[in-house]
Amino acid sequence: MKQTVLTGIKPSGTPHLGNYVGAIRPCIEASKRDDLNSFYFLADYHSIISTHKPEELRQSTMEVAATWLAMGLDTQNAIFYRQSDIPEIHELTWMLTCMTAKGLMNRAHAYKARVQENEENRAKDPDKGITMGLYSYPVLMAADILMFKANQVPVGKDQVQHIEMARDIAARFNHHFGEHFVLPEAVTDDSVAVLSGLDGRKMSKSYNNTIGLFLPEKKLRKQIMKIKTNSLEPGEPKETKGCTLFEIFCAFATKEETKEIEKRYAEGIAWGEMKQFLFEYLNETIAPFRATYEELMSNPAAIEEELIKGRNRAREYSIPFIEELRKAVGFYPLG
Repeated sequence: MKQTVLTGIKPSGTPHLGNYVGAIRPCIEASKRDDLNSFYFLADYHSIISTHKPEELRQSTMEVAATWLAMGLDTQNAIFYRQSDIPEIHELTWMLTCMTAKGLMNRAHAYKARVQENEENRAKDPDKGITMGLYSYPVLMAADILMFKANQVPVGKDQVQHIEMARDIAARFNHHFGEHFVLPEAVTDDSVAVLSGLDGRKMSKSYNNTIGLFLPEKKLRKQIMKIKTNSLEPGEPKETKGCTLFEIFCAFATKEETKEIEKRYAEGIAWGEMKQFLFEYLNETIAPFRATYEELMSNPAAIEEELIKGRNRAREYSIPFIEELRKAVGFYPLG
């Protein structure tokens, strides 16, 4: 039988190069595989834990959806939908909440980190500023996964705990009501590229060091010229290891192209020359996708059409399954 793979994409700001090479590209490649049932969803209900501006959420949702579509997500093969379009997920969330031990939620990393922060700041209440959305986040994530009987969930190492929680919750439900849920497995891939940002730290919106995936040509060049380098002069041999410029180039280049640039580093390529080269290479690589992205952003109805198509396909799974679960917990007609 085909394995079912599920990935959630949180709409939180404009996607950058690090998002693409670390998450988007591997998923797009997987979406074209005939041996997988692939589900990709925009986790907009997760976003409202921290995003409380409606227009910001709408804009980010549109940008993220347009990015995945522009970069080639195969929506004929994979199912691409918006979390908020699947009401069965939220009914399932309550069923799972009623089966989830509070002690399990107390051990969630995100919750513990916020409590620790409050304690370090000597807040009177260790739960200061912590909403039930943040606290219950793993239950909603479990519902996302269990609804579509995902066997594999590609995640970063910081999310592995949530998959383990989903397994615990599913196992407890199965124990009480029969074998309904597949127990998911977390999939981590150490070979997936993690890009450094403008300042040499991991590229992240929280560090404000990102390079937007679809920046206009002039802005892309300006950002690349800001990348931090050392003080070695032109003609002095340079190390590729630990060099952000080389790292970003390798994430897009072929093995042959990489070897050629390694040679130029050994020969002492000037930093300005390397930055200009990287800009031209990235701009040429991304330009066709940028054009598609801009076309989609100017036509939100086309994005919505894809999401509605995905919603309808996803609910072919979720509607009968929630009916099965309703009966399992005892919701029967009385006559």
